[in-house]
Amino acid sequence: MKKLLLLLLFPFFINAQIIKLSPKAEITVITCGSGEELYSTFGHSAFRVHDINNKLDRVYNYGTFNFKTENFYLKFIQGNLLYELRAYSFGNFLRTYHYENRWVKGQILDLTEQEKQTVYEFLENNAKPENRAYKYDFFYDNCSTRIYDVLENTLNDKIIFDNNFDKSNLTHRDLIQKYLGDLPWSDFGIDLALGSVIDRKATAKEYMFLPDYVFNALEKVKINKNGNEEPIVKRTEEILLDFKDSSSITFFTPLIVFSLLALLVLWLTYRDLKNRSRNKILDYIIFIVTGITGVVVLLLWFATDHSTTKDNFNFLWAFAPNLIFAFLVIKNQKITYYYIIALLVLLDILLTLWIFKVQIFSIALIPILVILYVRYIYLWFYFKIK
Repeated sequence: MKKLLLLLLFPFFINAQIIKLSPKAEITVITCGSGEELYSTFGHSAFRVHDINNKLDRVYNYGTFNFKTENFYLKFIQGNLLYELRAYSFGNFLRTYHYENRWVKGQILDLTEQEKQTVYEFLENNAKPENRAYKYDFFYDNCSTRIYDVLENTLNDKIIFDNNFDKSNLTHRDLIQKYLGDLPWSDFGIDLALGSVIDRKATAKEYMFLPDYVFNALEKVKINKNGNEEPIVKRTEEILLDFKDSSSITFFTPLIVFSLLALLVLWLTYRDLKNRSRNKILDYIIFIVTGITGVVVLLLWFATDHSTTKDNFNFLWAFAPNLIFAFLVIKNQKITYYYIIALLVLLDILLTLWIFKVQIFSIALIPILVILYVRYIYLWFYFKIK
């Protein structure tokens, strides 16, 4: 009898999950400001569906993932970690940003009742366990790019994108560096890890991997209403204000630290030249550090699915074979002589690629290149005499 009752009531339970939005319902694109940690420094985007008549106030967040995922960190490093769309209380969402003292803005969309219903049902369907996961890509498929994708999928040809909403003509690297001024070490690490593929000019739509540019683009987006093109944003509201003190000074930046190391290497090399000797410990350190760094660069290039770590010419200075050379070859003077010539040629190629903007490297790389040029030229001179 109970099974029969459940079968009879099952269609009711299914339909009960589908809410018919009232005329007062609003679809809002939420944009959140930067946080202090690297993962939050670029901000965040989400959808909000608010219907006071139905006591509905939910956020649809494409930027979540499951920490309980098997081999979580390995998948994260390999670029195989699946992100998810989660739907939950907007109040809970807002509490997080209030705690982190980050601003939150909302752009209420000017949609018809049917359009709101379509967007809402799309998000609800996308949030189901069997549909919520997607393969995250920081530049091309993230919580922000999904905002316009949803609108495009639900509104079809009604939505009109303005390709001239921003005329700055920046590359992907230019765009992310705008957010890394207070995180110089993270900036250096990102420049080291990401390849030349992010040094091409981004298209207008590609700007929207960053939440701020989703916000700016929507201000210019139009929607077709009975043959008339009207702004898709009906009004903008400030939900949380930003009270952070954004002024911060970091003295030990990569540029300063590596410049000090360059001065030390110059002094040690001058002392070697004066004494006609070779500081073996210094050379071992240089070859081991550049070799290990080169291995990491190559692993990110060839052993992961990250689309932006490809074609990374940092390998020209962070040369992986240096790791072997440091232990096995440096004792053979003839081989070392020609190997050093090859390393100098690689540095020259890197500078050429930099000059012609094939890949833009961190400014902090300059003192590193000074270290390598000075030491390699001295070793070439030293083994030539030997």
